[in-house]
Amino acid sequence: MPMPLPTFDDVLAAAARIAPHAHVTPVLRSHALDAMAGCRLYFKAEPLQRGGAFKFRGACNAVWAMDEAEAARGVVTHSSGNHGAALALAARTRGIPCHVVVPEGANAAKLANISRYGAEIHACAATIAAREATADRLQAETGAVLIHPYTHPHVIAGQGTAALELLNALRHLDAVVAPVGGGGLLSGTAIAAAAAMPDCRVLGAEPAGAADTARSLAAGARDIDFVPDTVCDGLRGTLGEPNFALLRTHGVSVHTVPDEETLVAMRLIWQCLKLLVEPSSAIALAAILRHRDAFAGRDVGVVLSGGNVDLDALPWAVAA
Repeated sequence: MPMPLPTFDDVLAAAARIAPHAHVTPVLRSHALDAMAGCRLYFKAEPLQRGGAFKFRGACNAVWAMDEAEAARGVVTHSSGNHGAALALAARTRGIPCHVVVPEGANAAKLANISRYGAEIHACAATIAAREATADRLQAETGAVLIHPYTHPHVIAGQGTAALELLNALRHLDAVVAPVGGGGLLSGTAIAAAAAMPDCRVLGAEPAGAADTARSLAAGARDIDFVPDTVCDGLRGTLGEPNFALLRTHGVSVHTVPDEETLVAMRLIWQCLKLLVEPSSAIALAAILRHRDAFAGRDVGVVLSGGNVDLDALPWAVAA
């Protein structure tokens, strides 16, 4: 049976549940970036979250929402990196086993985090089908509870706490922009904004080479038959069914961005905020810079989703 879609009450419950474990991350400002964007930007700095990304919020909420019998079985997931590391860390906070299925070619820094937090890594081919099949096999073999990286309702609710903190910290925002891959962060953001600041628009930033969310929203049905081609490794997942439903319900729209502009934004964030972010995070600023007229003169929240960068493979030279 499909799980019920999370609500704002679930986001509030998640905020209380993860409070003993997760950081309340700061909101950063830059006059230089404001001038470039033609608006006032408020950056929610999730690279400073435990595990280096917003993903710890959802993973922590899911792990601590389980009853004792479920938790004793451990957890399993598939992930290109950040969710796997987040679930490993969350599982460690509860002292339970964690299995992470990782596709070939995954980001080295993210793999190192998964190992550091004590999860058992299981490699598979670099396709969504292979990831899901391997996770299903492990679940059957170990009895572990599957914590999907973006469709699990507790994960979605947990991700919504980043936007909730941002909105609670500010008296007014005209818009919030967040990256979108599978849709966990963006749908959680939409739930939080609809209740906490109803006049605030929610927009997604998506790679042009993995634009299934933009296509799906335009068509009114999920269109996920594609092969991702983007430097944003955290945004290569296909849009989830519950995530699509939530984005449609809350009237979310999506801007697509070429990788070249995302890499420019990544460098700008380092130069102006002194914060190292992933391409999958920098795309939120890139979308604003690409569509300056849509944000001109506005107060805009920007969810910087993570900072787990492979320092030995920095792509800045492409944008220099």
